[in-house]
Amino acid sequence: MEPRIDLFATEIGTKFAKRFANAAQVIDRSPLPKATQELVSLRASQINGCGWCVDMHTKEATAAGETAVRLNLVAAWREADVFTEAEQAALALAEEGTRLADAHQGVSDETWAQARKHYDDDQIAALVSLVAVINAANRLAVILHQKGGSYEPGMFAAFT
Repeated sequence: MEPRIDLFATEIGTKFAKRFANAAQVIDRSPLPKATQELVSLRASQINGCGWCVDMHTKEATAAGETAVRLNLVAAWREADVFTEAEQAALALAEEGTRLADAHQGVSDETWAQARKHYDDDQIAALVSLVAVINAANRLAVILHQKGGSYEPGMFAAFT
């Protein structure tokens, strides 16, 4: 299946993409650890079936030094011992924040408490914002049929 439209080839799409990228930069430059950012983005993208974003975040994480073992275990993070307690709390928040329709309460108080145990106000603000941004990115890419495989690390760096 080919992509439905090149969002960057439209005036509205280009304007939106630039603003979206700028919002993502706020998170990227936040005190939330980069490894956590990539793990959370990867997990939400897996849940949402976004091949483009799984490709992007796997490659960005690898370029930043993340191990293949950890990346391969993100989908089964609860059954792995390679993630810190803080990363587990972030992954739990990402899953519950991504699967809002699956739970009447959204993010549980227990998951929120675990995240707050490990992240300060700026980090938690970045984490919540990241979950929102990656879910939006997943929806854009899935709706437009963006396929994974062609992403090169850093290819959007000049766009922001």
